[in-house]
Amino acid sequence: MTISHAVVGTGPAVLLVHAGVADARMWGRQVEELKADHRVITVDLRGYGETPLEAGAKYSDAGDLLELLDELGVDSVAAVGASFGGYVVQQAASRQPERFNRLVLICAPTDNVVPTDDLRAVWAEENQFLEAGDVDAATDLMVRSWIGPDADDEARELLRAMQKRAYEVQIAAGDDVDNEEYAVEPEKISAPVRLITGAHDFQFFADSATYLAERLPNVERIDLPWAGHLPTLERPSEALRLIL
Repeated sequence: MTISHAVVGTGPAVLLVHAGVADARMWGRQVEELKADHRVITVDLRGYGETPLEAGAKYSDAGDLLELLDELGVDSVAAVGASFGGYVVQQAASRQPERFNRLVLICAPTDNVVPTDDLRAVWAEENQFLEAGDVDAATDLMVRSWIGPDADDEARELLRAMQKRAYEVQIAAGDDVDNEEYAVEPEKISAPVRLITGAHDFQFFADSATYLAERLPNVERIDLPWAGHLPTLERPSEALRLIL
């Protein structure tokens, strides 16, 4: 299967992988700037945006990314992953480290780090709403939980639309899907990695960055005092400079 994707611009290849509460639309403001001198690849992972998720599907998000790069003939790419997208990028880069020349991981989780109680509480509340069939309440909870104080109304409404779309696709597919996760092996990732975290985010993501910073061979960490979980939506121009 080829996941829904877009390619714009010319120059060095940059792959942008969205958060688990979003889809490729989250990168809109960055794409407009990057495409002037980069070949920018955006994707919708399965169950998000324009990529369907079939009932009973067995797949791998990281495998989908690597297959797409094969299809596009991209041998070397810089990858930017936000949240869950950053986790998928870690999986792909652990599987084929030679293919990735730089990584930017924004508020990304990783293996072997235990979720904090506050994050578990949000997940539990989300599940309660969804089990009750109250998608609007679950969406409101996600917007409150995942975007920081500096986001404008446009960013919040975009997040709301992206999350509702994800619920729509994923609920229709049901629970009988199998997303294979490749092992994350930081020691194998030799490319320069920039880790970005936000002071208004859940502690789990800072803990994940600490874990990665201790194990990645070539790493830089930036902690943003103003940011929540989605800094590219909260301060698009400032976040773009960090990506570049």
